[in-house]
Amino acid sequence: MTNVPNPNVVDADTLTGDLRPLRRTAFALGSNVGDRLDYLQAAVDTLTDSSEIVPVAVSPVYESQPVGGPEDQPNFYNAVLVVDTTLSPRSLMERAQSTESAYGRTREVPNGPRTLDIDVLAVGDVTADDEDLTVPHPRLAERAFVLIPWADVDPDFHVPGLGRVIDLSSGVDATGVRRLEERLEFPS
Repeated sequence: MTNVPNPNVVDADTLTGDLRPLRRTAFALGSNVGDRLDYLQAAVDTLTDSSEIVPVAVSPVYESQPVGGPEDQPNFYNAVLVVDTTLSPRSLMERAQSTESAYGRTREVPNGPRTLDIDVLAVGDVTADDEDLTVPHPRLAERAFVLIPWADVDPDFHVPGLGRVIDLSSGVDATGVRRLEERLEFPS
């Protein structure tokens, strides 16, 4: 795998001594239940609380209308978190799902309201198409609520098989996606 922004940057696995590439990774964060801003901040805090995840940027917060799911659910707050990491896509997905669960995410209603929704958008130039994990995220190119915030913080990221984030964001309908004044911060 040659999935690193800089092929000379690696991180040693402290248990085995193996070298693992450092990959630029993006997470989509969303919440439409409870204190949405607090849930997004909790996601940033929890996802970056690891020596294997180095925070790079977090987008401004956007508000967007729900896509799919039940009628009359509240609007989402959305953001994109960009990190550099040595973790595998599967480890990142498991970390995202455990973070969702820790903050009360339930999955009874498909595309229903949720305290926290975290998707792994892309992990360097890695591609995966397993039953429970697809990287890059299969619907990211259709989602203005993902691409617009992502373009704010990492416009030149090249999504494998799709192109640069800035180019993808210019091709989506951004109706109903509104930038807010609220900001998220990295833990100190």
